Amino acid sequence: MAEAKPGLRKPVFTKVDQLRPGTSGHTLTVKVVSTKMVLQKGRPDGPQPRQMRIAECLVGDETGMIIFTARNDQVDMMKEGSTVTLRNAKIDMYRGSMRLAVDKWGRVEVAEPASFTVKEDNNLSLIEYELVNVVVD
Repeated sequence: MAEAKPGLRKPVFTKVDQLRPGTSGHTLTVKVVSTKMVLQKGRPDGPQPRQMRIAECLVGDETGMIIFTARNDQVDMMKEGSTVTLRNAKIDMYRGSMRLAVDKWGRVEVAEPASFTVKEDNNLSLIEYELVNVVVD
């Protein structure tokens, strides 16, 4: 009776400095450093009450920082100074730099306040990547 279901497994937590372009399935616990609203479309009083909101949030842990793109309901959870757990997050590339995002297959959860201090001198979103095609002979 007390056995765990075979489909469920314990999440492996990743640190910010381990994130790489094109990867997905990350679970991280991060602190929100700052939040900036980028896009707000739709009117709450209009015929369609759906609003589209996008905010860029600088999040980080003791190993570094990265920009997290929060969408719609995720924006409300991203308050400065709060600690959040990002489940099944993926890396999107935007203008050659990495952005962290959680789509419909992941979750953003407010977590207990973390004891770590964010390492602010290692911002992974400031590193510019270039796509290189490798020809194999």
